[in-house]
Formats: sequence, structure tokens, C-alpha cells
Amino acid sequence: MTRTRWWILTLLFFITTINYLDRIVLSVLIPVIRQDLHITTEHYSYVTGAFQMAYTIGFIFMGRLIDRYGTRLGYSVAIAFWSAAAMLHALVRSTVSLAFWRAMLGLGESGNFPAAVKAVTEWFPKKDRALATGLFNAGTNVASMVGPPIFVWMNANFGWRGSFAITGGLGFVWLILWVLLYRLPEMHPRVNQAELDYIHSDGPEAKTQSKMGWGAVLRYKQTFAFALAKFLTDPVWWFYLFWLPPYLYDVRKFNLEEIAWALPAIYLMADFGSVMGGWLSGHFIRIGWTNARARKVTMALSACLMPIAATAVLVPNAVVVVLLMSLATAGHQAWSANLYTTTTDVFPKRAVASVTGIGGCAGGLGGVIISSLVPGFVIAHFGYKPVFLMMGVLHLTALLFVHTMMGEMKPIEE
Repeated sequence: MTRTRWWILTLLFFITTINYLDRIVLSVLIPVIRQDLHITTEHYSYVTGAFQMAYTIGFIFMGRLIDRYGTRLGYSVAIAFWSAAAMLHALVRSTVSLAFWRAMLGLGESGNFPAAVKAVTEWFPKKDRALATGLFNAGTNVASMVGPPIFVWMNANFGWRGSFAITGGLGFVWLILWVLLYRLPEMHPRVNQAELDYIHSDGPEAKTQSKMGWGAVLRYKQTFAFALAKFLTDPVWWFYLFWLPPYLYDVRKFNLEEIAWALPAIYLMADFGSVMGGWLSGHFIRIGWTNARARKVTMALSACLMPIAATAVLVPNAVVVVLLMSLATAGHQAWSANLYTTTTDVFPKRAVASVTGIGGCAGGLGGVIISSLVPGFVIAHFGYKPVFLMMGVLHLTALLFVHTMMGEMKPIEE
């Protein structure tokens, strides 16, 4: 059997890594950028909010575009758009222009997960999808792990503007590889019959209506369960992504070099959580558990880590803080690998990107409210503790919606 699906997954991993490199440059280099552009804490929250708002709106349209025109073309449009926007950050001269290009970046980057999840659905059977999702999603953590020291070096040699230009340009390199290498399994010249049989080992999809646009998928409670879970838990990741460097810098008094070692340690554990969360639910399926039981148990274990991790804000020791925050990123990514996969368990392939887009839109909306605007106000007036503690309970709340509304996660039939 050929192994072309793993090469496709490698492409998804590196594209996702670049996607996150483009977005975290700002949070890592914010100590330098805010001195240059005179950005306050509240202004920073508006800038991150601009990204989140555009990201939220973009999810809806990108998900539908990818389902309508296919993964290859839809993903190509998204990669080109966000890479150009990332490079143009180098030209900003004010908080307003920075917010504008953050919004354009968010609009383009919203296409990453609908396209990547749809590609996994096209190339992997159900028992492997959570692991595959966890592996490509690990790119987000690799970016967060290797990005900080690289950006510190880039800033020292090329300035913060050069850092944006270089990372944005990487996207166009991988765009060329994507266009050249991606095809559906049935059309790919490097896939033999044995691999094709394995990819389709779940059997034919349940018979559903020929078209499943927004109106059709919104008829199902499973769509709302996925969207509610994303609304509640995506903000936790966004909060750690956007506010952790300023927290370490302002409250824990880390300097830029100390942040450059702390963030890689935290996101290395996120990689571990992403891969292990995907592997664990796949292992449960292989030993005979139903998809629903495997996903829910794995998600429950992940959610229980979050309240423990939130106590980081209460402890004085800096090393313990880093360890507990590592637990938070690992727990969230294990959760996320399985939550994304629930859409592939329930919906046909032609609707996966649309459902993922709707959920991503809900997650983006939650990000704007819960991880951008609310923290900007609360941190400015009350400090970080209330926000960290709130982030600790959102996954357990989301688990209730997943459990009650998704039920047995059986494929939709008509």
C-alpha cells in the first residue's frame, strides 16, 4: 500500500505551521512594536479584536467556498490572501493600519482549518482522522514553539517589519507545493488501489441530499453543538496565544529572551497534547469503542486538565507557572483534535468545510468577546487573575453541549 496520504498530511502540517507563524509574530514582538507605534494595552486588545472579527466573518465564507470549489482551489485562495496580508504588516505606521492588516490576515487565515479538516476527511478513514487532525494541528504548536526564538533573532537582524515580510513570504513557497501536489485520492497518480481501499474502508457515505449548504446543515442540532463548543473553547486558545506573552512580560517580569524560552516549552506540550489526544480516541475506536464514546471520553479527560492549569495565575514560582500553562495548552489541543473530528463523524464529506466554517465563525465570535474585548477591559482594571480562572471552566461547560446534543454521533441520514 502506498503512503501518499501521509505526504498530504505533511503538507497540511507545514501550511498550518506557517499560518500560525504569521499570526503570532505580533504577540511575540509586541514589546518592541508597542514602543515603536505607541500601542497601549487597550489598543492592543482592539488590534487583536480586529483580527478575530475578520477571522469570524471569514470562516463562514471560506468554509462554503471550499465545499463548493474543492479543497485544492479553496485552500490556494486562502493561502495566497493571508500570505500577502502578512507581508504588508511591514508597511504599517499606526495602530489603525496595524488593525486593518490584522483584519485582512484574519480573513485569509480563516480558510486554514475548514480546508485542512476537509482534506483529512478526503484522505483518511474515521479511525485515523483524529490522529491526522492532531498531527496537522500540531503545526500550530510548532509555530508557537519555534517562532519566538526565531522572531527574536529576526528582530535583532532585520527589525520587526522584516520579520513580518519574511514569514509572510514563506506562505507563497508552500502555496506552490500545494498546487503542484494536492489531488483527491481517486485522481492522485501516486495512490494505488490498496491505499484507495484503505481510505474508503468506512464504506459508502449515508445517503443524504445532493446539496448541503448553510441552510441544510443548520437544520441539525449537531451543527449547533459543534458551534457552541467552539464558541466556548476557542477563546481559551486565543487568550493564551495573544495574552500569554504580555502576561509573562508585564506581570511575571520576563524579558524578551526569557519569553523566547518559556513559550517554546509551553507549546511543546501543546504538540504532545494534540498528537496524543488524536491517538487516544483512535486507540479507543480500534479496541471496539464507538466513535461517540471514544471522542467524548478523550474530550472529557482533556477538559478536566483546564481548571488545574488555570491555577497558574495564583502560584508565585515562575517555573510552576510555565508547567501549569503547558498543561493548559496540551489539554486544549487534545480537545481540539477530537472536536474537529466530530464533524467528520456526523456529516458527509461535501458538508464538512461548511460545518467547520460555521463552528469556526462561532469560535471566532467567542474569541472577539471572550479573549479580546473582555480581557482588554478586565486586565486593564482588575488584572489577569479573573480572566485566567474563567478560562479554566469553559471546556467543561462545552462538554455538556457536546454530550447532550451530539448523542451517538451517527452519520446523518435522510
